[in-house]
Amino acid sequence: MAKDDEKKDNGFTLEEILAEYGVDVSRWEGEEPPAAKGAVSGPDLPWPEAKRTPPPKNVVIFPGTAAEPKEEGGGEASDESDSDGAGESSGQESDAEEEAPPPKPRKAPVTDKVLEFPEDDTPPLQAGLRHLKEKADAFSEQMFAEEGTEVSEETIRFQKLIPGVDEEERREKENPPARERKPRKPPAPPPDLPPGDLASRYGRGLGLLRLRSVLVALLSIPLLYLAFAGFFGLFLPETLMGSFQLRVLCSGGLLAVAMVLGLDVLLRGLLDLFFLRPGGATASCFACAFTLWDAFTQLTWMPERTTIPYCAACCVGLFCTMWGTYAKRQGLRLSCRTAAAASEPYLVTLDRKSWNGKDAYAKWSGPAYGFGSQVQEPDGTERALRVSVPLLLLGSLLCSLIASVGQDAIERLPWCLSATTTATASFSALLCFSRPYRALSRRLASSGAALPGWSGAQRAGSAILLTDTDLFPPGEVSLNGIKIFGDYSVEKVVAVCATLIKESGSGLDKIFHDLLRTQGAVYRRCSGFTRHEGGGLSADIRGERILVGSASFMTLMEVPLPQGLNVRSAVFCAIEGDLAGIFALNYAMHPTIPPAITALVNNRVSPVLCTRDFNLIPAMLRQKFKLPVEKMDFPAVDRRTELSDPAALHNAGLTAVLCREGLAPFSEAVVGAKRLRLAVLMTTTLSVLGSVIGLLLAFYLTFIGAWSSLTSAQMTIFLLAWTVPTLLISGWVERY
Repeated sequence: MAKDDEKKDNGFTLEEILAEYGVDVSRWEGEEPPAAKGAVSGPDLPWPEAKRTPPPKNVVIFPGTAAEPKEEGGGEASDESDSDGAGESSGQESDAEEEAPPPKPRKAPVTDKVLEFPEDDTPPLQAGLRHLKEKADAFSEQMFAEEGTEVSEETIRFQKLIPGVDEEERREKENPPARERKPRKPPAPPPDLPPGDLASRYGRGLGLLRLRSVLVALLSIPLLYLAFAGFFGLFLPETLMGSFQLRVLCSGGLLAVAMVLGLDVLLRGLLDLFFLRPGGATASCFACAFTLWDAFTQLTWMPERTTIPYCAACCVGLFCTMWGTYAKRQGLRLSCRTAAAASEPYLVTLDRKSWNGKDAYAKWSGPAYGFGSQVQEPDGTERALRVSVPLLLLGSLLCSLIASVGQDAIERLPWCLSATTTATASFSALLCFSRPYRALSRRLASSGAALPGWSGAQRAGSAILLTDTDLFPPGEVSLNGIKIFGDYSVEKVVAVCATLIKESGSGLDKIFHDLLRTQGAVYRRCSGFTRHEGGGLSADIRGERILVGSASFMTLMEVPLPQGLNVRSAVFCAIEGDLAGIFALNYAMHPTIPPAITALVNNRVSPVLCTRDFNLIPAMLRQKFKLPVEKMDFPAVDRRTELSDPAALHNAGLTAVLCREGLAPFSEAVVGAKRLRLAVLMTTTLSVLGSVIGLLLAFYLTFIGAWSSLTSAQMTIFLLAWTVPTLLISGWVERY
């Protein structure tokens, strides 16, 4: 009945389906037939209505393949081509199948077209290493899997669901930041010693150094005469004229004596090389040493050479080195003495971008911290020579080896070394900074200013901030008279006017303070203090509105003025809109102020008027004192107050220290520092350029062996020619 129902539902009976696949169902009457040949085994479907799609007729079963297991109990689907054991195992009773163990799967028969998978023939040691590697990989995967367990699940969920939470992390992964190079640590500055102690230190042995420099200069005279006698045909004694060997030995002996006199300078140059800070003294030391070697070996190693060694050039170079050392120490001593002269000096600093995006010089009062440290720092020429001198010495050595040993002429080595090192030892190496700095220090010391070495001049500004006391120091503005209007007392008018002047920080504070003490008045408390662009001040004192300013300000505030009033420079005071008093002033400009402003303008330093005195406006300065106000800047009142604020922050590096009031020392220090910087840069460039050219020329002439074209006279003339620009530019620094 069930079969009829199944046929009725599906249209086919089980026997018909098995017969279609070639299975004889009569052999398994009352039993469950096995899987048909080629039928795909699988679990029984839970619903009888499911239709099974018959396989296509054009599919051919690959020979030798085993059927997949049919039930969870284990047996395999047998094939008709299998052995009898396979067929018998499929015909057992269900209870016998439960008692017997499941049969082991057999290998499929190998045919000609089927290849067996090769067995693992890995050696035991390699297999053990691979096993250890697999365990390590598994352990590392477990570690990475547990890496984020510290983060809460809620946080991870928010990062996944909320957009943009991990945007920064994703961008860092996609575009990792470039590795920034750590800035080089600057060297430790020298100790900040008091200027008085430094002046004593620089003054020690200064006279002896000067005496030895003079003696070396005197020794240079006979050496120069010997060098130029053969070049220009000058007269020589018969003893020297007839003996070339004697001229060579005399030149070497005089140079040796000069080296003994300048031994401290030469040793300092040698020590500077070991401390990795070579300079002009180092180049002069090597030039003198190699030239002395050449002088005492020329007669035996190069008897065919008919020119004397370069002793004259080396002796002049040694004198210039000692002269430069003496000039620098003298200039530093003058600056330190000037800075130590005042207990509370004025400081000049170059503030970065303080006015209109430009660096501006500012003057303020305070202790001279850092002056002693800046004075001891190396100057601009020394910093350039620390790079160029090692390269020039190395180039001299290589060129000498190529010109001598490279041509199988080792006997030329002393001459080649002497020529190349002497050509690179510029006479002006230690004169580029020392000579102009000494001249400038002398001028600044006479006006009460001191420059802290190269550190004060290494940065140049294009603006200078001028306050009331710069243009009119104390004593240059005097009170000419007082006139009181209305029923107000003198004490009240003076008190309220002096109070507003003090609040403004004007340069007139001292005048009104003295007037306040004379009248026996005191300062009042004020509120609502305001600066007005029209040239005045306002505040409330005891409920009264006080106005203080110029005549134009009173007109602007609608305060009636007396008819026929003709006062150019005065301070007007109004109480509650009524004129209360007039204080007539007399402005007298010191004769050094106009030249100082002219020097600033000519050296491209723009004055910025940061005045708080409402009378000091460009129109008044032009009409009364004929100043070039068209080349000055006059900011708004709020900006002027900000720039002249005594509590403003300034740069830590000092440009100059001033011991006197007024614009004259301020202007001279600023202009002198700017001109010194320009002169040092120009002369240092020329000095290094001359050394490079001298090295190339000396290498070429020594390479071709042209000692007649590279005589001592020609070497001296070449080095002196490159020294002339340094001397001219150095003399230009103080002429302003």
